[in-house]
Amino acid sequence: MTHTIVGGGAIGGTVAFHLARAGHDVLLVDADPAHVAAIRRSGVVLHRPSGASESVPVRAATPEEVDGPLRRVLLCVKAQATDQASAWIAPRLAPDGYVVSVQNGLNEPLIASYVGESRVVGAFVNLFADVVEPGVIRDGGPGAFVVGELSGAPSARVSELVAGLSGLGATATSNVSGYLWAKLGFGAMLSATALADAPMADLIDRHRPLMYGLVGQVFAVARGLRLEPFDAFSPAAYLPGASEDARKSATDRLTAWLRTQPKDRSGIWRDIAVRHRPVEVHEHYRPVLARAEADGIAVPLLRAMLARLADVETGRAPMTEDHLTDLEHAL
Repeated sequence: MTHTIVGGGAIGGTVAFHLARAGHDVLLVDADPAHVAAIRRSGVVLHRPSGASESVPVRAATPEEVDGPLRRVLLCVKAQATDQASAWIAPRLAPDGYVVSVQNGLNEPLIASYVGESRVVGAFVNLFADVVEPGVIRDGGPGAFVVGELSGAPSARVSELVAGLSGLGATATSNVSGYLWAKLGFGAMLSATALADAPMADLIDRHRPLMYGLVGQVFAVARGLRLEPFDAFSPAAYLPGASEDARKSATDRLTAWLRTQPKDRSGIWRDIAVRHRPVEVHEHYRPVLARAEADGIAVPLLRAMLARLADVETGRAPMTEDHLTDLEHAL
């Protein structure tokens, strides 16, 4: 069965590379004609951290060139493009087809509004990668990849996906929501580091009280969920009521791991400083803020960080570590 990847950026391009390299049929659909043309010429090229490069042939097309029917769709677009991409997928999705949300954020309900909840599979991805030129992905180091049904039940399609994505170390889970919400806590840290031009690990290390406050507010909203650890991130250490020693040890492990990654700045930072385009973070936290308001949970630090990020990405404020210091002083 063909894997149709919608969105060939950092995540989609990496997934396409590994699926094709394992011998699977892959169709990559991307709205950037230059990206599509480059892949048609040279395949998807992956720059390894070692400096070596490898390419694999991948079929590529723009959305206008694809009719369907599509059966196994891996949706890899930025969160803010989910609505438009889902509207494109829905009339092309085969009756027995399904969509896997290989994205950051909580996009599954929006996708389900177009194709039905039974045809949506959840996925958690923590890949470190960047598009550095059309058709070329820079591998920024390994990260967790987890796939699961929204219901938590095992399924043949999850097993097939995990097998196909074995090159990325994919595993199955019965608690994909626990991973996605845990990533939102970690993502709050990464979002804050995008306010300054410095390595993620250093900024997290220097501003630990701020990071603890941000993650703690996200996790206060996630109450009732079983948050899952991944890579070097231990969500239990940041839950309200966790000890200072637990937070310190967890952050020591996290920053040490981040310093081993070839990619030392977040994709959020790259969108602002290099790509000069809107970040997807605001879409990630929209449902978090909505749930906080509905449940009467105050998240002033999270709101203040997102407001500063909006100012930086639009050029209303400079990118500086002073933002982190100011937020920390407001604790």
